[in-house]
Amino acid sequence: MLKIIISGCNGHMGRVVESLCANDPEMEVCAGFDVLGTTDREFPVCTSPAQFSGEADVVIDFSSPAALDGLLEFGRARKIPLVLATTGYSPEQVAQVGAAALEVPIFRSANMSLGINVLLELVKKAASVLGDSCDIEIVERHHRRKVDAPSGTALMIADAAANACGHASEYVFERHSVRHPRDKKEIGISAVRGGTIVGEHEIIFAGHDEVIEIKHSAYSREIFAQGAVEAAKFIAGVEKPGLYDMSYLVI
Repeated sequence: MLKIIISGCNGHMGRVVESLCANDPEMEVCAGFDVLGTTDREFPVCTSPAQFSGEADVVIDFSSPAALDGLLEFGRARKIPLVLATTGYSPEQVAQVGAAALEVPIFRSANMSLGINVLLELVKKAASVLGDSCDIEIVERHHRRKVDAPSGTALMIADAAANACGHASEYVFERHSVRHPRDKKEIGISAVRGGTIVGEHEIIFAGHDEVIEIKHSAYSREIFAQGAVEAAKFIAGVEKPGLYDMSYLVI
């Protein structure tokens, strides 16, 4: 049985992960990390990773970028693999994750949905075939409380398309100040925030007299938690340090 630590255990996603683990005979939540602490849980909750002295096999993190330093220090010191499902990291923090992955296995994805990562493979294939003949636009929609824009997933999709399309690409995040025709190398990325939209990502390949659209819609956050649990099962069995992502689960 895998012993799981949930970082951000008091948050919505942390509680979904807890519920999934409670119904999985292969998983046991042995502790939680949360800056608020708590006394109403069936496992001990530490306000920082440094307070935990027990045994664990893997950490699943759905907290905030502010918690990254403590998690990386904990993972390196204890040689415990990490599943980083938090979004909104700065470029400097992404570099920190890469450096820590030289010492401990780290699984990181801006989107833990298995469906989204299948979509990424479809986008790569479409971009490799259509990239020279179609304009690529990405539209992402999320709930009103999401603070980062564009979403990490939208950037993942843009990167997948850019790497596969066969020519240099430039990301364009807004067009209200642009006063020239669209350049072929542009990949447009638009963000919508409103209501309770869990997450929608639409990729448009607009060509001459035809349009191809690939879309993924998330209807609950459970899909992200389930993906993180599957990632934890995978990374807990990895002995070699390195940076891993959802491609290891969908390919």
